[in-house]
Amino acid sequence: MIEVKHISKCFGQHEVLKDVSLSVAEGEVVCLIGPSGSGKSTVLRCINGLESYERGDIFIDGQRVDREGADIHRLRTRVGMVFQRFNLFPHRTVLENVTEGPVFVNGVPRDQARAQAMALLDKVGLAARCDAYPSQLSGGQQQRVAIARSLAMQPEAILFDEPTSALDPELVGEVLAVMRTLAADGMTMIVVTHEMGFAREVADRVCFLHSGSIVESGAAAQVLSEPQHARTQDFLRRVISK
Repeated sequence: MIEVKHISKCFGQHEVLKDVSLSVAEGEVVCLIGPSGSGKSTVLRCINGLESYERGDIFIDGQRVDREGADIHRLRTRVGMVFQRFNLFPHRTVLENVTEGPVFVNGVPRDQARAQAMALLDKVGLAARCDAYPSQLSGGQQQRVAIARSLAMQPEAILFDEPTSALDPELVGEVLAVMRTLAADGMTMIVVTHEMGFAREVADRVCFLHSGSIVESGAAAQVLSEPQHARTQDFLRRVISK
């Protein structure tokens, strides 16, 4: 479904992605792990057309991702993204946050969009808070609304950019539970995460990035339990010992 082929990306003189290649099949869950600044989030932003890239190609179901292309907005509706900081509209209710994308982007009738939104809010356990505003919710609840908002666009895949890193520890579990349900339902997902337990349990594959390159990739159990690369070994030793 998603093909990343030899992409490179620079911010000024700094090369943040170096010849990165990644293939994700339909229904597959791939976790990207690695230290801060290794390029994980930039990979997601390039896939979703939020960042351009200097070299290489990215395809979604065979269609090239071109940030300047005429089809980029339609491609973004096919691949949703959940951000670290929720990005909800603060002046809109929970229901309005989930409803507005389908109405204004996809042209779904408002009554139909509201019914679909309520079903999704029920799925993430927040139907009872549909009339609340983001400021009235915990961080974990806001992130679950953000997931429902992404699902409302009926994407073929969802990119998660460290979706739990801004949350208090006691709120992490409720967001990961929703993500586990999505994985069990067959949603194609690429997840940037520091939650090694989640990656071990849910991911089909794990890719370790260091200094803008994927230095190790394989089945989750293999990479997390028996990493082959010294950089991966050192990273996991530091993360798991915390």
